Amino acid sequence: MTLAACAAPPPPPPVAAAPPPQIRSGQGIDLATDTGYFLNELKGSRLDFVARYYREPDSRWPALSAGEARLLSAAGLKIVAVWESHSQHPTHFTFASGYGDATKAYLEAKAIGQPPGSAIYFAVDFNARGRWVEAVDDYFRGVAAGLTAAGGGKSDYAVGVYGSGAVCAEVKGAGLARYAWLSNSLAWDGSLGYQDWNIRQSGRTAPLSFNHDADEARAEYGGFQVASTGDLGPFGSAQASNSVGWAPAGAPQQLSAALR
Repeated sequence: MTLAACAAPPPPPPVAAAPPPQIRSGQGIDLATDTGYFLNELKGSRLDFVARYYREPDSRWPALSAGEARLLSAAGLKIVAVWESHSQHPTHFTFASGYGDATKAYLEAKAIGQPPGSAIYFAVDFNARGRWVEAVDDYFRGVAAGLTAAGGGKSDYAVGVYGSGAVCAEVKGAGLARYAWLSNSLAWDGSLGYQDWNIRQSGRTAPLSFNHDADEARAEYGGFQVASTGDLGPFGSAQASNSVGWAPAGAPQQLSAALR
């Protein structure tokens, strides 16, 4: 028997580590107008979600309605709900305004059947810096208090923030929002290089004929669906009438003053 025959066998080649799972990004849009006018176009668009607005009753733009929410859901699209009112005015951002906005947004969410556990985003539509960042913090503390009070001591909805990278980092970092939606106004403070977003806004989606902003979302971002009849439940099984179902979602240019 030779020395070669007695030698230990060579070790097996190292097993390559499995690549990390890829989180599928969702593609969506946000727009100021009722999507019922464009439903057939949306059905053929391969979009995953549409962001629509809760608004003050005297807004010249239509708020998301229960009928529109049902149509979008029946078309297989998720909805992202956004509260927008005076969001371009720095002086609006106080605790009291946050409390009031959250209360009104809560009532509109309940009116369309938005399910508990999903999110309402609140827009900060200006380049907040310095003392205005502190004001935005106070506003979102008011939002938390308003949602909790409206829910009878426990908020039914998660909070999202729309704004610059600096605003998203501050509000999400302070635990005042679970989700961050990064504005496409990349000249705003902290926006270039901000990576902790759940939704990121970009430009227009070319194939669509109507005015909108394009968005990309990743992982879970607080989107939801409602049911026209029956409770879809968290996994889509029918249960009861006149209720909703929610499944966690797999992710504008500045929200223009013309959209208010």
